[in-house]
Amino acid sequence: MQKPTPVTPDAPAAMRAPLLTQEWLDPAFVHWAVEPAAVAGLMPRGTVPDTYDGLTYVGLVAFRMHRVGWFRLPGLPYFGSFPETNVRLYSVDAHGRRGVVFRSMDASRLVPVVMGRFVFRLPYLWSRMSVRSAGDIVTYTSSRRWPGPRGAYSRITVRTGERVPEPTVLEYFLTARWGMHNEFFGGAAYLPNHHPRWPLYRAELITCDENLVAAAGVPAPTDAPVSVLYSPGVRVRLGRPARPAALSPLGP
Repeated sequence: MQKPTPVTPDAPAAMRAPLLTQEWLDPAFVHWAVEPAAVAGLMPRGTVPDTYDGLTYVGLVAFRMHRVGWFRLPGLPYFGSFPETNVRLYSVDAHGRRGVVFRSMDASRLVPVVMGRFVFRLPYLWSRMSVRSAGDIVTYTSSRRWPGPRGAYSRITVRTGERVPEPTVLEYFLTARWGMHNEFFGGAAYLPNHHPRWPLYRAELITCDENLVAAAGVPAPTDAPVSVLYSPGVRVRLGRPARPAALSPLGP
């Protein structure tokens, strides 16, 4: 296994021919520390938990997906724009590529949910959702409709604070992830992404009432989160998946 690539705030390489374009707007990043052994069995083939100071993390990330588009075509204003809340873990593969592993992806548009599940084999779920802002307060709500567990929910409220002038290595580790590992048709693969550096802001977690983490098969948090951040968002390009053969078997 190669040494993991350095944690960097900027994407490692330009992406000239994107598969998808989209914007990730108003994300709230809420993270808890997890023992790597507790989530190792949830990793795709060819990956292991990525760690920082001996721990890995589970993220609850709520945001607005905006204007998803194919290739260089304009993004869709309705079907391509919707609230989304993800439960994600952190992974690294045999080539040292750091990524995220999505355990659940609740979204409010049924058509993208169906496409995400059956075209990309992503764990999209159809939910009633909203994102509401009032001054420096942002509230994200989600209640699952299909396929289940029906009624899985979250309500996250944050108060945004000052911009982070110099994020810590851990804050970059949790937010600057330049790819995704997933079990696609034919085996596990790596899907790269590219976007500008995250503009990060401190955030106070006012409310976090949820069972999405446990519903995703991850141990439910019992302590306060170790990191809460907010960003106005970035515009993103997603590349084509790397061939499954590029991943070496490292675990279950």
